[in-house]
Amino acid sequence: MAIISNAVTIADAGAFSASLGSLTLIKTITISSDTGTVSFVDGASSVVLDDTYPIYQFDFINIHPSEDDRQLQFNMSVDTGSNYNVAKTTTYFLAQHSENNDTAQVAYNGTHDLGQGTGFQTLALAQGNANDEGVSGSLTLFNPSSTTFVKHFTSVTNNVAYVDRSFNNTSAGYGNTTSAVDAIQFKFSGGSIGSGIFKLYGIKDS
Repeated sequence: MAIISNAVTIADAGAFSASLGSLTLIKTITISSDTGTVSFVDGASSVVLDDTYPIYQFDFINIHPSEDDRQLQFNMSVDTGSNYNVAKTTTYFLAQHSENNDTAQVAYNGTHDLGQGTGFQTLALAQGNANDEGVSGSLTLFNPSSTTFVKHFTSVTNNVAYVDRSFNNTSAGYGNTTSAVDAIQFKFSGGSIGSGIFKLYGIKDS
């Protein structure tokens, strides 16, 4: 079977192949009452975060904070969760639009990026805690088990800010370590995680 556009054959059967990889669900953590942190630690509670997969994806579904105006954040560990303090260099962009149509903006936000900082990286900004407000999105971590390269990550989330706006957050960067990253932790910048679903997937090469 050929792919044809405007009577021109672009590709014939067998001329190319493409693989999107295989997404494998590793772990689901469902929060239904106030919890300070959510951690995925290799080897604990059926979590795999090693060289089994070259790419790991964390999905967030309606993560709801206990307090208003909080940032969803994450950090990495190289000692199976004893410390979450990997030095990171990151960047952070934000697009926003208000419900009343007064505010619309796309901007770099230097307040929430890091330059070799060991603190938690923001993934979603100014999350509201009303009953109908939450944050959803994903974080992708590349080759965390490498002992040669730094640990790149990308994240895209959307949340309902406490000022009744849709915030689309894009953050990316790298953990500046050649040690294997074997644990990831999520939390809000204050208060607790009131509810929501966290999922961890492994992505194969093919």
